[in-house]
Amino acid sequence: MRLARAGDESAFAEMVRRYSPRVFRVAARFFRRREQVEEVAQEVFLKAFTQLEGFEGRGSLEGWLARIAANTCLNMLRSARRRPELTASDLTEDEAAWLDDKLAGVAGERHRSAERAVVAADLTDRVFETMSPEDRMVLMLIDGEEASVKDVAELTGWSESNVKVRAFRARRRMREAVERLLARGERNERERFKSAGER
Repeated sequence: MRLARAGDESAFAEMVRRYSPRVFRVAARFFRRREQVEEVAQEVFLKAFTQLEGFEGRGSLEGWLARIAANTCLNMLRSARRRPELTASDLTEDEAAWLDDKLAGVAGERHRSAERAVVAADLTDRVFETMSPEDRMVLMLIDGEEASVKDVAELTGWSESNVKVRAFRARRRMREAVERLLARGERNERERFKSAGER
């Protein structure tokens, strides 16, 4: 760290080599596409290089880089254009079929198949897109990656109690978004049934 601060490029290159796996892991929690993960990593190390003087050595260098990575991901999510609300008409045929099965009460092995799991995961991603970046982050880390509250607090710089409150509220908002989507699907189903009866 001392050498990197003094402008030694090989020392900074060693930092990148040593800590890039952790930065990539953090970025991969937020983004699926490889190019987005790589973009985050580049941004993180650029920020780290320009902010070396700001590292006071109170925590680990790896932890400092992980926090920069989490904040970079959060900022990228915030700046990405978000759709205000997901509607039933936005769904693909597979996603609509999955919802229809849910509405019809179809259960058991059909829903446990790998194909259905993929569709359900895609639907979850679609609902995620309507949520705030902070909600997405806390749910991805705690529920998706099974990170501990302490780990999330360390990554984000939030207090542990703040992480718990955010996770609770984010889960509630996600449940409400899915319930709204299901209610819309039920209305659409009733309207289709009604119009078919009038013919």
